[in-house]
Amino acid sequence: MSSLENVRVFTQSAIRIEGVAGTVVCFDPFALTDAEAAHDADYVLITHAHYDHLSPEDYARVAGEKTVVVAPASMADEVAGLGAAETHLMGAGERLELPGLCVEAVPAYNVEPERLGMHPQANGWLGYVITIDGEPTRYYVSGDTDQNPDNETVSCDVALVPIGGTYTCDPRQAAAFVNALRPHAVVPTHYGSIVGTYADFDVFAAEVDLSISVTRKLER
Repeated sequence: MSSLENVRVFTQSAIRIEGVAGTVVCFDPFALTDAEAAHDADYVLITHAHYDHLSPEDYARVAGEKTVVVAPASMADEVAGLGAAETHLMGAGERLELPGLCVEAVPAYNVEPERLGMHPQANGWLGYVITIDGEPTRYYVSGDTDQNPDNETVSCDVALVPIGGTYTCDPRQAAAFVNALRPHAVVPTHYGSIVGTYADFDVFAAEVDLSISVTRKLER
């Protein structure tokens, strides 16, 4: 698990995780290159409705005929047009068992005053904790969020959290969030593109507890 060879992070929070039996889970596909558009996603999990997380064009580039979508219940209308084989809508605190995938829904929202209007708690947007192909490793993909009372006690082995600031945690806030979660490993997301710079990784990594493995997984 330390190498996280099964985890890839593309632009923003576009994440691909593959299980030991080959189950492919994609999160928030966005701005994908031809090389990243494999049309092999068994599942696509959408965290919220912003264009850099719900991109129908990029969904079509990872999806196949049997792709299943998981999304917040508040996004029923937005995801209806994706043409998924199945769609499962979730609310915070719910758990979903699917073939090769277990999903737990975690609230994702801002609490910092300057960001309250960007990801309001009332929108019902989500992060997800998943396990794949029966393996025990718990991957937490937080979505666009600040550390808040609903996510700071999530149990996870690998955390993928935003560090770019403006709309989400900045590098230091993200480090404090990760230190509260205490996963075995963390992969930062949501920087180096629309918001944040690649230098944010160094600021973030310097403040994460030394017992937590910090991995830079950006593919470009």
